[in-house]
Formats: sequence, structure tokens, C-alpha cells
Amino acid sequence: MSDAKPDDWVSDRIALQDVMCRYAAAVDERDFDMYRACFADDAEIVGFTKETVHGGDAWLDFVKNALEGHDATQHMLGPQLATIDGDRAHARTDVQALHYLKDSPGSTLTLWATYETDLARIEGAWRITRHQLVPRGTRIDPPVPTRQSD
Repeated sequence: MSDAKPDDWVSDRIALQDVMCRYAAAVDERDFDMYRACFADDAEIVGFTKETVHGGDAWLDFVKNALEGHDATQHMLGPQLATIDGDRAHARTDVQALHYLKDSPGSTLTLWATYETDLARIEGAWRITRHQLVPRGTRIDPPVPTRQSD
């Protein structure tokens, strides 16, 4: 914790949690303006793809494209652990995300993971500057049948 007054720390703590709640709600509601507002312009995104994604706009483009394969999603966040040091913070948030697969009606991809997220206060608002997905496991229910070749 920093030298901030207790009231400031509590306000910051709530604001950090709200960033992650807006992140989850925005992706599930496909509110791309709200989703993009969670990220700094120069955000770095790690672990969602083989390559690191650089920039909030590039990340938004990736997410929009990825969501085309899903009828719906639901991101459920666990309690957040956060450390705050002035205008910088780090949050660890567990997530269970359900992805309803468009190409396999009735099938759901479940992801268990942890978000390791660095944030900065930018122009008075907390924004994600680095966001890393640490996968814990995935499962598709019911399993998608594989096609047999002749």
C-alpha cells in the first residue's frame, strides 16, 4: 500500500475492481466502447494468443474477431487481490468464462484462468496497461464430435 489516505485507498480499490467488472460485462454484452475504455492506448496483452498484442485498438480488433465464433459468453470473476502504489496497481483476478460455440450449437467451452493485470491512473481513471491470461484449464461440453474421414 502507498502513503495514500485510507479513504483514497478504498476508493482506488473499488475503482480497480470496477475496471475488471466493466471488462467482463462489456465483452459479454458486446459493448465495445465500454470494453475499449478499460485499456490504455499502449496496453500490452499477453497469453490470449501466441503473440503479444500491442495497443488497445489492436486488442479490440482481435476480441471482436474472436467473438464472432461465439453465440454468447459469460465471464464470472472471483475475488480480486490488488496492490496499489500511487498511480500504478496490479490486480490478480480469477475467471471462469463460458463460451457458447456458434459452430457447435449446444456446446460450451469453459475456461478457468487467472488474469494478471497491471493498471495505471491515466487522466484520472484506472486503465489496463498490461493484461495477461494465465490458463488453468478448458473443457468443451458436450465434446464436439470429430469427423471420420472415408
